[in-house]
Amino acid sequence: MNKFDYETAKKTFADNYRAAIYCRLSKDDDLKGESASIANQRDMLEKYCRKQGWEVISVYQDDGYIGLNMERPSLKRMLKAVEQRQVNLVITKDLSRLGRNYLQTGYLTEDFFPRNGVRYIAMNDGIDTLLDNNDIAPFKNILNELYSKDISVMS
Repeated sequence: MNKFDYETAKKTFADNYRAAIYCRLSKDDDLKGESASIANQRDMLEKYCRKQGWEVISVYQDDGYIGLNMERPSLKRMLKAVEQRQVNLVITKDLSRLGRNYLQTGYLTEDFFPRNGVRYIAMNDGIDTLLDNNDIAPFKNILNELYSKDISVMS
């Protein structure tokens, strides 16, 4: 696992975060009602970034894509922006918005983002890679994948 020196990042970035907001909604998620909508995710995350004083570089939105599918157009564009060092913070409403594939989502949060110097926040899940509060993340990833598989069986 690649470790990113988050202590150095705190000092280096301080208030200089260039944020990428990522929103995703699948058809199954749409059944939960308005609170899960792309617009609500985006508005909530933009407001949070403004409150923190972070610059939002771009908002990436994948509407109608199941979280098990990591071949999403906006996700790919965002990951390219990460590789090109255009952003140093990725924020989602919760971990399941990034993905519901346990291994691939774990790869992003545990390897890809740290290797590229990116802080990741899943706001409603209390996940923040700058802090030491992320022990629950792998378990949430597993539950997110199981939830998605369970929904697809019921449909």
